[in-house]
Amino acid sequence: NNNNNNNNNNMSGSYASRLSEYHNKGVCGLPERTDKGRSLTLKMKKLMELVQSAKKVVVLTGAGISTSAGIPDFRGPKGIWTMEQEEKKKKKKDDSKNDSKKKTTDSTEDDDSNSNKKRKRTPVAVDFDKAAPTKTHRALAFLVQHERFHFIVTQNVDGLHRRSGLSRDHHGVLHGCVFTEVCEGCRVEHFRDEDVGGMSFQKTGRQCDKCGGDLRDCLLDWEDELPEFDLDRAKQHCAEADLVITLGTSLRIEPAASLPTFAKKFAIVNLQVTPYDKKANLIIRSPVDEVMSQLVEGLGYGSDWDDSSLPNKVKIERHWERPEPVEED
Repeated sequence: NNNNNNNNNNMSGSYASRLSEYHNKGVCGLPERTDKGRSLTLKMKKLMELVQSAKKVVVLTGAGISTSAGIPDFRGPKGIWTMEQEEKKKKKKDDSKNDSKKKTTDSTEDDDSNSNKKRKRTPVAVDFDKAAPTKTHRALAFLVQHERFHFIVTQNVDGLHRRSGLSRDHHGVLHGCVFTEVCEGCRVEHFRDEDVGGMSFQKTGRQCDKCGGDLRDCLLDWEDELPEFDLDRAKQHCAEADLVITLGTSLRIEPAASLPTFAKKFAIVNLQVTPYDKKANLIIRSPVDEVMSQLVEGLGYGSDWDDSSLPNKVKIERHWERPEPVEED
């Protein structure tokens, strides 16, 4: 439906509302904790040692690495689902108060309370178009460029890894991207500056720059299967890794959540507890931007490594051709 797709082009803020209802949200709004002082210093030293002793490092990122870019996460204190749940609780409380008043109110007030019950949820505004890569995105691109990190897997759909200059050669995208459309013929990905619209692989109404084939969105809804190509790559890289570092993910959505367990060792950097804490070799409760800044500097790149914050220094990969699938006998 081209009309819907055209409308969606101006609706980057409606990604959360484009998703179908998802009931298995898990625990939302858990308290955030922060390591400080000597505890944080010792943990950063341990992370440095893990990275330096690893021949292959893979990183799994979640919504927590984009919050400093103004994009809310899902389960944090101000997360999309947390705020939704709080709104539902408030509505339930208000409805309960209205019900208790019914016996003493007139019919006009009853009409008002009924209209309140019919109010629709206000979608949380998420303007992906205006978001810029955070220090964490820039640090990851920098470390991949310098061959200290080898592969970045993301559950995020915001395209900020691509905007930081990271190539898809070193980047797995598990849940799709609002800025990417894929040719159904030659499989070339086209990375745009605006939300391409759609959900669940709909035609976007545009044609491939390479072969002229129809382009489709690559954004997953909850019931959609993860892209086999990207999931297989993520599993392979994690299985080959000496170390997987998870950044800003609550590790509650499978199969992505279990990917770190494929590696010899894994470290968690997240402000909230995760279901995989007991299996991790290291847990750091600290903002990801601070951890990544310290890590890059600690690896010997100095405090002036972040020159990629200058837009003209970053080359964004606009087209990427997916490798041919391997034919099995």
